[in-house]
Amino acid sequence: MKQGSSIIGVAMTAMDRRDMTAEEMACTAALAALKDAGVSPEEVALVVVANALGGRLCEQGCIRGQSWLRELGLADSGVVNVDNSCAGGSSALHLGIMAALGGETPVLVVGVEKMWTGDRSATLAGIEDGLPAIDRDELRRTMGANESGSLLMGLNASWVRRQIDERGTTLEQIAATAVKARRVASRNPLAQLHRTVTLQEVIDSPVVASPLTRLMCSSFTDGAAAAVVSAGHVPGAPRILASVARSGYGELEYHDRLARSAEAAWAAAGVGPGDLDLVELHDATSAEELYALESLGFFPPGDAGAATAAGDTEVGGAGVCVNPSGGLVGRGHPLAATGICQVVELVTQLRGDAGERQIPGARLAAAVNTGGIIGGADTAFVGVHVLAGG
Repeated sequence: MKQGSSIIGVAMTAMDRRDMTAEEMACTAALAALKDAGVSPEEVALVVVANALGGRLCEQGCIRGQSWLRELGLADSGVVNVDNSCAGGSSALHLGIMAALGGETPVLVVGVEKMWTGDRSATLAGIEDGLPAIDRDELRRTMGANESGSLLMGLNASWVRRQIDERGTTLEQIAATAVKARRVASRNPLAQLHRTVTLQEVIDSPVVASPLTRLMCSSFTDGAAAAVVSAGHVPGAPRILASVARSGYGELEYHDRLARSAEAAWAAAGVGPGDLDLVELHDATSAEELYALESLGFFPPGDAGAATAAGDTEVGGAGVCVNPSGGLVGRGHPLAATGICQVVELVTQLRGDAGERQIPGARLAAAVNTGGIIGGADTAFVGVHVLAGG
């Protein structure tokens, strides 16, 4: 990114609320991020809004950003809407960065999701819209039903069985990862879950898709997050070293796609995984945190579980700090907002403003957000953002 760009403002809503509309959440996060950036709504050059479920759950199939932000006080800045399943946030941020580098600056990027409506089946159907229809039918045929009724959790469970059989990951290591997620989330005032849990509680919680239990999995989450992107290097603002977007079409397995995308991001940023102080990654399950760490190059295959159980990936641990926000399992997973929530945590850490969960001397960080499954095993989108302290 030769011209350079910076993130000059961030904000997100509390993830433990269910009483706000999509419009209320989007405006709340957007206004707070603009205030943080010292930018008025009239000064915004472009707005990029990410949402996945508004058509199914909020009766707003199109022009969601224009509809939900119309009271914000924007002038006539363009609003672009992005729907990329769970990766809508990183997709919107990538577009916002490209626009800023192209001269439209500052750019307001917003991700928002209203998942709690009282209709669980509709929310599950919306999540599964992240798979092509033909692939959904084939996965149902080959995988069968599971305890949760979630096709994607069934797919995740198949990956866990592979981890256990081929990489030696243990159920206790996966449970320890969930315990860690809840522990760090308890230090994040904006996280969805604040109660800590024990290893045995995780193992004994209800089965979602064997061997995954309820406390190993992310939950439906209402929330919004926003970031303000400016061209150039702004003093004190975290700099964007790389913004990498990659899509699969069924040629690779999910984790191979993740590895290839990460390699491109590390090369673009001029860093390696060993240089990073923290990473916010897409832990739809606690088992996936471990698999992703190995795919991204932070640990050799099979080693992430033992390192996590030993405390190496926590604040002050011997290795890279992983998901200090609590991640999807602890902070929450409001689909299209998740990629921006991750970047909110990176910016907070790089500014030194993370309070009890602050990583001492944090200077290099990455966010990895994925969305959709295509071809039965490939990921439809991977977004990787690498940031450096200002």
